[in-house]
Amino acid sequence: MTVAAPGPATAARREPAGVDNRVVLGGVALTWRELPTPALPDPAAVLAHSATHALAAARQHAVHGTELLLTTASRVDAEMRAELSEAGFTVTVLDDDGTHPSAPARARAADPGRLWLLTSGSTGRPKRVGHTLDTLTTVRADQPERTWLCPYALGTYAWWQVVTLSLTQPGQHLVVVEPDELDDWPAVAAAHRVDAASGTPTFWRRTLYRDATALARVPLRQITLGGEPVDQAILDQLRAVHPTARISWIYASSEVGASIVVHDGRAGFPVDWLDRDVPGRPTLSVRDDELVVTSPYHGVGLAGPVPTGDRAQVVDGRVLITGRLDSDEINVGGSKVSAGVVRGVLTGHPAVAWARVIGRRAPVLGRMVVAEVVLAPSATSGPPDAGLPDEAALVRWCADRLPDHAVPRRIRVLTEIPVKETLKSDV
Repeated sequence: MTVAAPGPATAARREPAGVDNRVVLGGVALTWRELPTPALPDPAAVLAHSATHALAAARQHAVHGTELLLTTASRVDAEMRAELSEAGFTVTVLDDDGTHPSAPARARAADPGRLWLLTSGSTGRPKRVGHTLDTLTTVRADQPERTWLCPYALGTYAWWQVVTLSLTQPGQHLVVVEPDELDDWPAVAAAHRVDAASGTPTFWRRTLYRDATALARVPLRQITLGGEPVDQAILDQLRAVHPTARISWIYASSEVGASIVVHDGRAGFPVDWLDRDVPGRPTLSVRDDELVVTSPYHGVGLAGPVPTGDRAQVVDGRVLITGRLDSDEINVGGSKVSAGVVRGVLTGHPAVAWARVIGRRAPVLGRMVVAEVVLAPSATSGPPDAGLPDEAALVRWCADRLPDHAVPRRIRVLTEIPVKETLKSDV
């Protein structure tokens, strides 16, 4: 599925403002200006072999306005390749040997300045959403000089958010980690004096789970979370490791752009932000428990109120985003349970590093609540008499904080926090 819309303004044919910012790739420091400039077809769907090739394609677009969809080969199966070819894209592999284009099934004129993103596919197959560098660049005010870590999958909305910041703002340097470096990223970040990092809650939970001491050695002044529901437990855990850093959570998506930014260290956003009409800023609403966003940074063809598919609940004066509507609600014998709320209770246990909550078929009730958890290293490495929580203890923890129908009936302990290429878990 393609979100279609009128063409954007023609892109400027000049180097971006951040062209002399430092970019570290594979431990090698260079600048945006020093990246190779690939000769790309127009329009092009580029399957980048590495971060170096992806950043080179991003700079090429910024300078020349080539219509571009940028992703990795792992996110484009044979059916998606055929769809892109039928849509007029020259599907092009970009690697160390150069560009390897495949002629489109249907040639068409390019749309200058257009950038296409593939959504995460959380509600089915990924779809294409059109943007420009302007709609992807949501940080416009002057920023203090920073060195950012970019751990995201190439070409995703979150990746573009960090990349456009470095492209458009002088003094915003970039340290990119490839997928095979993710487990040891704190060492890479410390070596290059990274002081700002953006990642999903799963990314931060895995880092804390693997080596919180290594994370503490990274001189972070800015910690950003987004891409998944953000609960109080992960915010508090990060605050404990980096007490002086600014911790921000961002709600953003390919469809509506960056819509919510919160810096106060609390999960959710203030309820009085709902239905505020501020020129140049997104308007947030909740309709039938769904977050609805009207944003100046939306993808093309999505003007006006856009249903996000995310469940929003008002709790103690805060609006919490608890998960996808189609998976967050569990019907237990006619009573509704939010999987996100139960997950938040579980991750609030000091011995739980991560949790996933789902509904499972059950006799009489129709569905029952079950969960998977990963215990924090401190819980599994302590002395035998330290009180390692078992399934019964975790069920009691939930029973003290949830109505009976919401208490998990089964809790399975995993040995590792699962993560997808997008740095998200199926939570």
